[in-house]
Amino acid sequence: MNKATLIRFATRAAVGTAAAAAFATSALAADPVKVGLALDISGPFAAGGAETRDAINLAIKLLDSKLGGYPAEFIQADTAGNPDQAKQIVDRMIQQNKIDFFTGVTPSNVALAVGPALFAAKVPFITSNPGPSQYAGAQCNPYFFGNGYQNDTWDEAAGKWATDQGIKSSFIIAPNYPAGRDHLTGYKRTYKGQIVAEVYGKVGQLDYAAEIAQIRAAKPEAVFFFLPGGMGINFIKQFVASGLSKDVRLVTSPASADEDTIAAVGEPMLGLFSTSQWSHDLTNPANIKFVTEFRKAYNRYPTFYAAQAYDVIMSIDAAVRDVKGDVKNKDAVLKALKAANYQSNRGPFKYGTNNFPIQDYYLRVIGKDNAGKITNKTLATPLKGYQDAYVSQCKMK
Repeated sequence: MNKATLIRFATRAAVGTAAAAAFATSALAADPVKVGLALDISGPFAAGGAETRDAINLAIKLLDSKLGGYPAEFIQADTAGNPDQAKQIVDRMIQQNKIDFFTGVTPSNVALAVGPALFAAKVPFITSNPGPSQYAGAQCNPYFFGNGYQNDTWDEAAGKWATDQGIKSSFIIAPNYPAGRDHLTGYKRTYKGQIVAEVYGKVGQLDYAAEIAQIRAAKPEAVFFFLPGGMGINFIKQFVASGLSKDVRLVTSPASADEDTIAAVGEPMLGLFSTSQWSHDLTNPANIKFVTEFRKAYNRYPTFYAAQAYDVIMSIDAAVRDVKGDVKNKDAVLKALKAANYQSNRGPFKYGTNNFPIQDYYLRVIGKDNAGKITNKTLATPLKGYQDAYVSQCKMK
């Protein structure tokens, strides 16, 4: 018996208007809200995938496995950072699982691969990490929410800071895939010094001997790099071992300077600068709760991957609450997601017209805390209330 039949039956039985409304609400809640989680637990982005998984599981636990107070089902699968594998998984989630929301992927090439199917099926894709320029600009879509950041923005903050510091020359390096190109574009957009070389390596590359030789020959004042996961871990180790860190300043994004990389590299991380829209030492109440709960659950500081994934689940929770569980009302769901009616662990933010955040970006440095633990410390805010550079290309209103 469907919802409409139930309501007609209640009316014929003279239960009354109030009882019929209650019956309808009960019917809405009968089917769980379904969230597709396509995680990268294996492959070149596994470190970020594991952090994403752990934060999502923490959020689910704190929400008692519900969203907006309604029963929820979370369907997890490993994409291994592979666009073709991810497309197969997403097709299955749409057709078989009938998901209402989607999140979880780490790299931008996967986000770009799965987006079209999700948009066609009218499934909101709230990204827990990638913020490709295509979805911020000409290919923006009402069903895509770049909840964390737009790819270029970390690096725009880094480029501005490097310029303000009077750094006159930079060597820049990233893997050759959409996010790598976006991140270096962001740095170049705001950095006013000389780019002595722009180098793109392979995704998953672990040997940087050739690139370090190029850096030695170019003699830059700084190296800006975007090398997430094992790529960054190996690059930093090899760079410091080469002795170049004594004369060349390293600047990066949180993808190569957060707690997972610190745990893998140790002392060579000291003095590394990075920019991010979030840090574990931000003092807003939502972040204090998140960091406390994460450390209690996993006995370590969370990374930005974890912070973003946790925020996404909380944003979905708020949207489901605001539509009173009626997740089939797509217009209402999109409006509720865009309202972002929840307390973010990064502090205040709002979505721009392209569904990417307007928010602050912080400068951090890696040092030791009062207990002697190597970790990040927030120093400054190079960009305040910042909107990405692609918003004018987006035709949404």
